[in-house]
Amino acid sequence: MGQFHADVEAADDSYKIEPETEEQQSLLPSANPDLPAPPSPRRSSACCSSNRRTFSTPHLILAFVAGFLACFLSQYALFGTSCYKSSSSADDAVHVLAPPYVGSTEVHHWPPATPTNDFPSLFPTNVGHAGATPTGAEPALILTAPSYPVHTGAAQLVVPSTLHGGAAKTKDFDLLKKWGNLSPWYSVERGAFGIDSDPDAPDGCNVTGLHLLHRHGARYPTSWASYAGPFKLARRLNEAAANWTAHGDLVFLNDWTYKLGEEVLTPFGRQQLFDLGISMRLKYGFLLENFTDALPVFRTESQDRMLASALNFAAGFWGIPYEHKYLQSITIEAHGFNNTLAPYSTCPNASHRSKGRRGTQFLKEWTNTYLTKALDRLQRQIDGYTLSIEDVYTLQQMCAFETVAIGFSKFCGLFTEEEWEGFNYALDIVFWYESAFGSPVARAQGIGYVQELVARLTHTRIESHNSTTNSTLNDNPITFPLDHNLYVDATHEVVVLNVITALNLSSFAANGPLPADHIPKHRSFRVSELAPFSTNVQFQLLSCPSRESEQIRIIINDAVAPLTGIEGCPEDADGMCPIPTFVAAQKKIIASTDWEWSCHGDWDVPAGKEWNTTTGDAPSKFP
Repeated sequence: MGQFHADVEAADDSYKIEPETEEQQSLLPSANPDLPAPPSPRRSSACCSSNRRTFSTPHLILAFVAGFLACFLSQYALFGTSCYKSSSSADDAVHVLAPPYVGSTEVHHWPPATPTNDFPSLFPTNVGHAGATPTGAEPALILTAPSYPVHTGAAQLVVPSTLHGGAAKTKDFDLLKKWGNLSPWYSVERGAFGIDSDPDAPDGCNVTGLHLLHRHGARYPTSWASYAGPFKLARRLNEAAANWTAHGDLVFLNDWTYKLGEEVLTPFGRQQLFDLGISMRLKYGFLLENFTDALPVFRTESQDRMLASALNFAAGFWGIPYEHKYLQSITIEAHGFNNTLAPYSTCPNASHRSKGRRGTQFLKEWTNTYLTKALDRLQRQIDGYTLSIEDVYTLQQMCAFETVAIGFSKFCGLFTEEEWEGFNYALDIVFWYESAFGSPVARAQGIGYVQELVARLTHTRIESHNSTTNSTLNDNPITFPLDHNLYVDATHEVVVLNVITALNLSSFAANGPLPADHIPKHRSFRVSELAPFSTNVQFQLLSCPSRESEQIRIIINDAVAPLTGIEGCPEDADGMCPIPTFVAAQKKIIASTDWEWSCHGDWDVPAGKEWNTTTGDAPSKFP
């Protein structure tokens, strides 16, 4: 679905929303399409209006006095003195109905369709005379720095200094880390996953290779949502604009328009991937010294945000221009195309409500628990519109999406610390039951990438394409090389969680299944740590003279993950496991995963808590 077009017409100063397709037309509010232009940020409470005419001075004075008295008497009879109170105060008591444009979609087109000064021949991108251009040595921060650099997340974003209820109660409370998969990537604290070790090379070891799996950057909301969804709420508010008005903490809604696009990267999302590219070049640039007669092959997908993420990563990693410095493989994300980076495209059960989408009912149960007080509080501040729990949950979504899109959101300050903790856990619940250890299709969807990882680690072709692997690409040594020591793959957060599940990183499932009536005190599964925007998983290969075999570690957002859930991997202070042991365990998992049954099988699981998995497996084919 494309974006809506909102154009400000200079001729009549009207504000119009124009859909690109008939499908979009059906999604637009039913209000008059020729909506009045949005006013200045502060709405006046103008009680009177008059047409402009030419009067003599005495007539003008008399007309003004008469008009004022008539307006005053009529308004006083209806509203008392409330007409003359400012509508911008924090405890606004004015009940002037919202204008019809409230909640409508606002889009600013860039670049102009036909710029008058577009003469590319006069503005070449390279005019020569570059000056000195010798490069230096490749960086190797992962080997040489005395400490590992910490990524704090989002320097360009602004969150409220206080939340509802006043100053932060918890000293280390960070709102940007309370948005689940909508949080910006940040360095997870050392030891958070149970391994008290830094990602840099352990003493006596050298890094010999890297397999990087990362998510795209911050985006606008997707075009669909099984529960909640910012655009749906904006549309409902717009359709009912003639009936409601907000005051108190919600007074800003009286002038609010929906400024979010759909699915593509936000400016901040572009920065995230650029920064990630720079970060990885600084840490692992020395690996390029092994590419003496070939170029690295990085993979991404055809979706706009995926390709844009990969290219922004490339701009950070290689510098501009990045063409001819690497090869960008773009796999097709669409139904019917085998793609390990979008496995749901060939896994029908993944989109089945009672199989791959079973998290919604747990989410509803939890939102009805933690948002009850917020619903009561916010309902008292909007007249003429009945809020639901789903609406209030959407207001929390709006905070996260607006912040990563336009830098700041007034929705963020509406909620308490406890309510933001509840929102963070709500997203843990959704992804646990739909994409991770609690999903009956998670392992099957992640197993294709595990097959590819094993092929790269063993330098051998995939023996059997019995999952989401693409034989056309994977069997071609040009498009899927096996002899490189640097690989970069871009995907979605659901796939990152699928892969974590398929690998059997069972320490993250230690507290499952997740309850929907309270937050476990010491939960091990946190989506904000595992799958935020621009999340990255480093499969780090190491050579240690004191160990017989080459080692592998898994580092998720700069925190080392324990591999003890992988058969044969020892308890290791640095989270290392011999590669032969790791590969043998993964081959057993691959052999025991029935992708055909999990993704295409005719099976059912009962709704709710009657059936559960903590391994991401479907119910057994042979009970």
